[in-house]
Amino acid sequence: MLESLLLVFSLCVDAFVASFAYGTNKIKIPVVSNIILTSISTLFLMLSIALGSLIHGLISEKLAHIICFIILFLLGFLRVFEGFLKNYLNKKALSPHNIEVTLFNFKLVLNVYADVTLADLDHSKSLSTKEALYLGTALSLDSLIVGFGAALAPISFLQITLFSIIFNFFAIAIGAFIGSKCAEKLD
Repeated sequence: MLESLLLVFSLCVDAFVASFAYGTNKIKIPVVSNIILTSISTLFLMLSIALGSLIHGLISEKLAHIICFIILFLLGFLRVFEGFLKNYLNKKALSPHNIEVTLFNFKLVLNVYADVTLADLDHSKSLSTKEALYLGTALSLDSLIVGFGAALAPISFLQITLFSIIFNFFAIAIGAFIGSKCAEKLD
C-alpha cells in the first residue's frame, strides 16, 4: 500500500504545481475541469499499467527489473533536464520559425507542457472543459511512463486507481486554492 501511495503522490506533484500556477494567475479551475484533469491522469495511468501488466507476463522477472530500472533512470534523467526542455519549448513557441505539428494538436500539448498557463486558450481566466483536455494530456505524460514501469512490479491496480482519483482531485483543488490565496496576498 505504501508503494501505491508514494507512486500516486509523486505523480500528483505536477498537477499540484500546475494548479498552483493557475491560482497565482487568477485562473479558476471549475469542478468539471478538475474532474476531467483527474480522469485523464487516471486513465493514462490505468492504460499504462494494463500495458505493463501484459508485457510483464511475457518476460522474466530479471528482465522486468532491468526495464523498471531503465524507465526510472530515464524518468529521473528527464526530470533533471526538464527545466532545460521547458525553456527550449518556450523559446520555440515564441519563435516565428516554429515547426507546426497538427496531429491531434500535439504542438499545443508541447506548448502547454512548457507553460501550463497556456492551456487557458480563450484567456477567460477559467479553465474550460476543452482546455482541461489539453492540460490533462500534458500533465499525464509522466503517468504513461511510471504506470508502465510500476506494472512490472507487484502492485495493486485498484489501489493505484483509487489513490490516483483522490490524490489528483485534491492536489488540483488545493493547489489552485493556495495559488489564488498567494495571488491575493501579492495584490
